[in-house]
Amino acid sequence: MNDEFNMSMRKFLKQVGVTSQQAIETAMRNAGDAKGKTFVARMELRIDGLDMTHVVEGEIKGPSE
Repeated sequence: MNDEFNMSMRKFLKQVGVTSQQAIETAMRNAGDAKGKTFVARMELRIDGLDMTHVVEGEIKGPSE
């Protein structure tokens, strides 16, 4: 793959990471009762035109304090 592709992919993934973290932090703050709880998280990535879907699942622990 070429440099332009790698840069555009990295830029997209950085945007996904930063905006997703912000959304999760906001949701945790707004939940009120998230302290110490474990939440199941699921992220689905689809790319139009490539007939591609990628799913990542995991757990996110609420703040301890």
